[in-house]
Amino acid sequence: MANDRVLILDFGSQTTQLIARRVREIGVYCEIWPYTSTLAKITAYAPGALILSGGPASVHEGGSPRPDAGIWQLGVPVLGICYGMQVMVEEHDGQVLPAAEREFGRARIDVAKDAALLKGFAPALEVWMSHGDQVSRLPTGFSIIASSSTCPAAAVVDADHRLFGVQFHPEVAHTPQGKQLLEAFVVGVAGLAKTWKMDRFIEQKIGEIKKAVGDKRVLMAISGGVDSSVAATLIHRAIGDKLTAVYVDHGLHRQGEIEQVQSIFKDGLKMDVRIVDASERFFAALEGVIDPETKRKRIGHVFIDVFDDVARTLSGDQRSVGFLGQGTLYPDVIESVSVNGGPSAVIKSHHNVGGLPARMSLQLLEPLRELFKDEVRVLGRELQLSSVVVDRQPFPGPGLAIRVLGEVTRARCDLLKKADAIVRTEIDAAVVAAFDAESSGAPASGPQVASSGLRGLWQWFAVLLPVKSVGVMGDARTYDETVCVRCVRSTDGMTADWADLPHSLLSRISNRIINEVRGVNRVVYDISSKPPATIEWE
Repeated sequence: MANDRVLILDFGSQTTQLIARRVREIGVYCEIWPYTSTLAKITAYAPGALILSGGPASVHEGGSPRPDAGIWQLGVPVLGICYGMQVMVEEHDGQVLPAAEREFGRARIDVAKDAALLKGFAPALEVWMSHGDQVSRLPTGFSIIASSSTCPAAAVVDADHRLFGVQFHPEVAHTPQGKQLLEAFVVGVAGLAKTWKMDRFIEQKIGEIKKAVGDKRVLMAISGGVDSSVAATLIHRAIGDKLTAVYVDHGLHRQGEIEQVQSIFKDGLKMDVRIVDASERFFAALEGVIDPETKRKRIGHVFIDVFDDVARTLSGDQRSVGFLGQGTLYPDVIESVSVNGGPSAVIKSHHNVGGLPARMSLQLLEPLRELFKDEVRVLGRELQLSSVVVDRQPFPGPGLAIRVLGEVTRARCDLLKKADAIVRTEIDAAVVAAFDAESSGAPASGPQVASSGLRGLWQWFAVLLPVKSVGVMGDARTYDETVCVRCVRSTDGMTADWADLPHSLLSRISNRIINEVRGVNRVVYDISSKPPATIEWE
């Protein structure tokens, strides 16, 4: 008998986990398995519905990934997304060919048929496309339920067998009604109950951590950010004083970082906290390094060396240290390694994922590895962490090393710390003022207007560019550094739009940086979105 859960077969899309996230938001439990999963294993799991993810391959090329052919006889509804739809069509004797006009980005589809998947939706929908191939011939029993100007089969259905396919990506934020479409499939078509909640995740993870750790000790890599704070709290709930939280002072942190870490973990969460000054080791490892991948990998290696040293100092305890805890999230994983051993493309290495050395004396313990940032915030609230921790904006594990473009030196990091502190202070104040004005009902103006630029902010920071330019200060010629301000809106970090900040706010940030940070004579603003850019510059 099928259960109230969804199984997603992963064909290597960068957004596969977003599908799972949307389904969990709906309230239905789901898991992601590799597309190579056998029919016997899938049958034993007994999902109530299947979703086939997108992927980078072309189904008409030899060796393209295919699922076990028996899934079509399981008798449960199946939704194919992008490549998943194309696989469905090919597996049922339809045809997929390279499109005459490829579609990447926003598109409009026209609903042609009132099928269950699109029942009640508007006649035209905005969606996010990302494909070079498309369906050229439908299989017997299938019909078109939506199309775009360049893609005749934007959505298809075989109603008799409850097989659905969409060429676009409902899981991404750029498809505004995508979550409703997934709910129409999961709840409306498959009839699954909304039984999944975050408290079940907490209970499950605490049990997993206890079982994995046993009588060993865990060192937790903390940064003061929401990811490591939530992960540390979850591990602490499971194993208590067998957890030692370690903050590595690598010299690549923001202003006031160490003081904040002590306040959050030692004073607030009452954990055993050790602060290790290893800044000289990190700067030595980064000397002369320009390539961002090399930076990340070297930082990862030094991190592990430092933690191995700390573990050895604690070896006198009767319970030996066996695990390194980290606040790794799913966006870190899918940008660093191929998911489930599948064909997903590697975007960049993260110091705590792709940047780790092959041989480590500690096993990794990553309880948040399958979650997105907004889910971690929900988890943090469930764990009753303060808003200071839960709502803190993201900060990369490699720290300022990937915001100092070019060679990373202590002097360049110190310069960036000052500029970054100004950016964060000014934007923080503008956001608070804007929402205070709204809540009081008073008319707001200028930088206090809570426009789209100040709503939904995800991250705001400064970047030091490897560019010097000529300027004039006090009638004297200067040849100084360039700082770039980056501010984006997002819900999960997978996609992001640049924030249209009030010009008066940008002007104030620029004036303060140039006047207060010696060595900077030019400030620029980044107006690129993700994709095609990433949120961080490296």
